[in-house]
Amino acid sequence: MPGPLGLPPVEAPANPALVELGKKIFFDTRLSADNTLSCASCHNPSLGFADGRRLSLGVNQKTGTRNAPSLLNSAYGRLHFWDGRANSLEEQAGGPMSNTVEMNQSHDVSVRKLSADPALASAFEQAFGSKAIDIDRIRRALAAYERTLLSGASPFDRYRYGGDKSAMSAAAIRGLALFENPNKGNCAACHLIGPKDALFTDHLFHNLGVGLDEDGEPKDLGRYEVTKRDADRGAFKTPSLRNVALTAPYMHDGSIKSLRAVVDFYNGGGSSSPHLDPRIKPLGLSSAEVDDLVQFLEALNGDLPSK
Repeated sequence: MPGPLGLPPVEAPANPALVELGKKIFFDTRLSADNTLSCASCHNPSLGFADGRRLSLGVNQKTGTRNAPSLLNSAYGRLHFWDGRANSLEEQAGGPMSNTVEMNQSHDVSVRKLSADPALASAFEQAFGSKAIDIDRIRRALAAYERTLLSGASPFDRYRYGGDKSAMSAAAIRGLALFENPNKGNCAACHLIGPKDALFTDHLFHNLGVGLDEDGEPKDLGRYEVTKRDADRGAFKTPSLRNVALTAPYMHDGSIKSLRAVVDFYNGGGSSSPHLDPRIKPLGLSSAEVDDLVQFLEALNGDLPSK
C-alpha cells in the first residue's frame, strides 16, 4: 500500500477479509461494558483518528488520564501507547477493552458478545477459515485494519519528495528551515525527517516538563512505569507530526490547546522540571518565526483514509 511520499510503502494486507473484519470490530460498541463505546469513539476518523478531547472518556463518562493519540500511520510505529508498553498493534488493540476507565470489559465478555452474532461469525470465517472467535483473532483483525490507516501525501511531501516547489507557502518553507536548523527551532532533533522515512519521530521517549505537580514532579510517570528507570520519569513517546493540525489538543495530557501554544511552549524552554530532557532549551524565536513554524506544521496534513 502506498504511504505518503516521504514514507516507504506498507506491505499490502495478504487477507483483505481480515482488514474488513477489523474495520467492523473497530466500530463495534459491543466491545464496551455498556455497549456505548467502540474503538472509533476515541479514534474518530473525522478527527484524524483522535477524539478532540483533552482526556478521553470511558464507560459511564469516566475521565481517562491521557490524551488519545491518532492512529494514522500507526503501521510505522515501533512501540505503542504514550508510554510504549505495547510492542505491536496486536498487543495494543487488547488494552482499551479491559481497561477499567476505558471500555471496562473483560476479553472473555467481549468474545462472548461478538460470538452471539451469526453475521459476524461468518465474517470471522471469511477471515480465518472458521467461525471461532477469540481475543487473539479480535486483536489480529483490529491490527490489520489499523495498518491500513495511512494518510495521503501532504504539501510537505509534494515539496520535499515530489519536486513541487509551489506545494508549500513561503511561510511554511521558512518554517521548515527553522524546524531543521539545530541552532534555531531544532525540532528535527526528536521529530526526525529522514531521506526516506519522514514520520517526524525518533520513536524514543522524552520528558518535556508537561503535567507537573507543585513540586515540579510529573503527575504521570509515563515510560518509567514500564522500565522503572529513573531517567524515564515523566517521559513520553515522541508522536508523529503528520496531520498534527487535525488532532488538537496536544501532549500526553492534552494540556496545550493549539499548535501555536505548543510552539510557544518550546520557545520558552519548557519548564523547570528536574527531569527535563536536555534538548529542551529556550529558542529565542520571534513571533513571526513562531508563525512560520505553525504554517509548516499545518503543511503536514495529508488526505485521510476513507471511513
